[in-house]
Amino acid sequence: MHAQGLSTDQAPVFPHQGQSEYDGVDAYEDQSGYEAQGGYEDQSGYEDQSGYDDRAGYEPTLPDQPSPALQLPGRDDPPTIELGPPLPDPSAPTYPYPAPGPDEPPGPVYVVGDVHGYLEELRAELRHQGLIDADGHWSAGRARIWFLGDFTDRGPDGIGVIDLVMQLAAEAAAAGGYCRALMGNHELLFLGAAKYGDEPVQSTAGTASFLAAWRLNGGQQTDLDRLEAHHISWLSRLPAVALEDGHLLLHSDTTAYLEYGESIPDVNDAVHSLLSDGSVDEWWDCFRRFTKRFAFRGDAGPMAVHELLDTYGGTRIVHGHSPIPYLTGAVHADDGQPPHIPGPYVYADDLAVAMDGGVTMEGRLLVARLPI
Repeated sequence: MHAQGLSTDQAPVFPHQGQSEYDGVDAYEDQSGYEAQGGYEDQSGYEDQSGYDDRAGYEPTLPDQPSPALQLPGRDDPPTIELGPPLPDPSAPTYPYPAPGPDEPPGPVYVVGDVHGYLEELRAELRHQGLIDADGHWSAGRARIWFLGDFTDRGPDGIGVIDLVMQLAAEAAAAGGYCRALMGNHELLFLGAAKYGDEPVQSTAGTASFLAAWRLNGGQQTDLDRLEAHHISWLSRLPAVALEDGHLLLHSDTTAYLEYGESIPDVNDAVHSLLSDGSVDEWWDCFRRFTKRFAFRGDAGPMAVHELLDTYGGTRIVHGHSPIPYLTGAVHADDGQPPHIPGPYVYADDLAVAMDGGVTMEGRLLVARLPI
């Protein structure tokens, strides 16, 4: 497994702090100037006003050391220690798992959009792409897979999704590939609900709580009941940003990442530090920022993309978070049928790729090989 690991050493265990209900609808105004037209009601009965207004408390998201010398009796000098091979060239490329052979490059890169608890759909799509076998085990060799976040909420089995991704991470490592994941805003929301429960958070529009917001955004009680320390440890260590083969991988289509650092390690360290030592209001603010969306749409979209690429590197952004039907304005067909999602959506002068196929709104769970 990669740096997030499965170790539960020092893993925080979040006590569940109550079951009170929350009722509320917040207005949405995204940072690109887009104003949503009307609400959206998903299968769970949740009505969302599509976004976030900085004047509100939060937004419901769319449905969607060298060792001591050895002392031996009768000897005053330590034994000779055989040195290993010379240290590798620090400028040479490094790999998280066994390096490819001389004629064996790293495997292809795949990205997976928002899953939201739809475990069977995920299994089917990974199988269709040849990434797992009929029994649900890794079959992709040295391939590299990145999940773009949002494993839980709205769908039936978020913990099952997390367990599968953790399993595939271990199996991929053994095969010389890897399976990694980003932290989405729903990971922040789920962890916050588990850690803080009904503890109030302050906002200019009143007082809410993580647990109330989680429920309003499709939180499934069965996921919270099955959440264990090793899940919390793994989720808490997920990176927020990654760079893979020139693709800048983010969960959310927002420039809010820039508020956490000027490099990818800085952003990830800042988020991990916050999750380790931050207050409930700092957690809430992070969730609020990473719930913003639509920054790459419209005339100013390419400029926002360039701002992130110029800061963190890469030539193209790949993200989840905002369902493609909302980006394209085709939420429902004229005949009332579910939205047609042919595949990933490339936009912002070909600088951005959206991967949330809207599985929560009868769209598709997308898995795609890069480049697109």
